[in-house]
Amino acid sequence: MTMDEDHQALASAATGAALCTIVNIEGTFSRRLGAQLAVAADGRLIESLSDGCLERQLASDLASCNGPVVRRYGRGSDQIDFRLPCGGGLDILLDPAPDRGACADALAHLSERAPAAVALPANLYLGERRYIPALDVRAFGEDPELATFASLARSCGIACSTFRKTGMALGREPEISPPDRWTATILLYHDHEWENAILKHALSGQSFYIGAQGGHYARDERIARLASDGYDEAQLARIRGPVGIIPSSRTPRTLALSILSEIVAEYDALHPHA
Repeated sequence: MTMDEDHQALASAATGAALCTIVNIEGTFSRRLGAQLAVAADGRLIESLSDGCLERQLASDLASCNGPVVRRYGRGSDQIDFRLPCGGGLDILLDPAPDRGACADALAHLSERAPAAVALPANLYLGERRYIPALDVRAFGEDPELATFASLARSCGIACSTFRKTGMALGREPEISPPDRWTATILLYHDHEWENAILKHALSGQSFYIGAQGGHYARDERIARLASDGYDEAQLARIRGPVGIIPSSRTPRTLALSILSEIVAEYDALHPHA
């Protein structure tokens, strides 16, 4: 299973690393509220928060911490020789010994595809850090679009399962569990008669994203077929088509980039600290 980058610091904290959590942002900053950095006992940094200068400062400050403490960095900080490139201010919770058990429990929930939360030491800003399971993608279809899409997704560290016609039966739903809330389903067929059963399977789950390749004509026919099978407007509205953020993508690579960008954007919007 691919581990989401949002979980890397948590995993390190569960096994002995110190943990830094952004609990308040004043102005603008490149990371979201709740972003985390772990610092291992040997000084290794797990994940990042900025361009390296902030990380080094946090690692240095952790060395003098006897317990969890919130410190201000950037605007409003008493460290006049340290400023953030964006000109904003951050309140960061430095915890040299986070609750290892709570971190491990959260990881266990995430591995079971369930949301999780870890209570943070008392501070004025953020009471708990919440997590969602890693993005998973199920891609059905034909090459070259399918292979290109899967290659791009995996190169980005995104788990992507592929399903080709071989091993599947036309008109029968896939013999896999319905997709969960954190799974995207994308259909990349030129032969649209394969879509109906797969879309029914996707609609039986909680997939946050269901999309199918093809233009407006293919979309209208797809929706008409499902409507004739009894699917209502709310269910049909879950199916995207045309897919992607680039109109009329003409190559497998452009189509893959277009669709994956759309999926990642939708998944990012699910983040509890977005």
